[in-house]
Amino acid sequence: MSRSPSAGPDARRGHRRRTTLRRVGPPALLLAAAAAAWQGVAGLNGVDDLTLASPAETLAALARDLPLLLDATRVTLLEVVLGLAIAVALGAAAAVGMHLVRPLREAAYPLLVASQAIPIVVLAPLFVLAFDYGLAPKLAIVALICFFPVTVNLLDGLRSVEPDLLKLMRSLGASRLATLRRVELPSALPSFFSGLRVAATVSVIGAVFGEWAGADEGLGRLVLLANNQLQTPRVYAGVVLLTLMAVGLFVLAGLLERVAVPWRRRTESTA
Repeated sequence: MSRSPSAGPDARRGHRRRTTLRRVGPPALLLAAAAAAWQGVAGLNGVDDLTLASPAETLAALARDLPLLLDATRVTLLEVVLGLAIAVALGAAAAVGMHLVRPLREAAYPLLVASQAIPIVVLAPLFVLAFDYGLAPKLAIVALICFFPVTVNLLDGLRSVEPDLLKLMRSLGASRLATLRRVELPSALPSFFSGLRVAATVSVIGAVFGEWAGADEGLGRLVLLANNQLQTPRVYAGVVLLTLMAVGLFVLAGLLERVAVPWRRRTESTA
């Protein structure tokens, strides 16, 4: 049965619209319901305005203080991006090293897990004392909080390569490094990006803790000052921008995965 030339593109566009609606519709409805509930709770008689700002007050603070908030956001975003880049570089090197050298993995992996038991709120002031006020302690805190998910997910990906592929590379006489480059690293990319998405989200938390421990600027510092000055709408406006930053970094990591791992996208589209 033949189809008209325009039927194919039209059908594909309709399918893309339906797919987009299925993906965007439920989160948008849930967000609208949450905003409505937030507005309803904030409008109750017993709720103090100094405790909870309504969505309308938060939007008004965003509009009123937008230049101030954007300047602070740029500072925090720089800390997040640089700290995340350091964590990715060090985490990838550590994961590959532990994968290739078993004694190193056996010695370092328990320490890696134990490092996550130390609360970041305890380490943040220590980093400030060690590196002084400035960019360095914020980068160290962000890198530390992002290092674990990147390293562990990449290591798990490297160790979960199909044995048949490894046997094939050995039968072809491939060296250890050639096997790592051509089979293990490509196979581990989905796990790496899973860790990167987690790290991109929690990196914002690390930057905020770093600014709370000691900073002259940044969105976390602005939120802390606004809270101390009882400027509740500005506090909520800053939290909204921090949330948008985390979500944006999460989405960006997903887009990078679609570019770097195209075969996974094709697999999901045919499933």
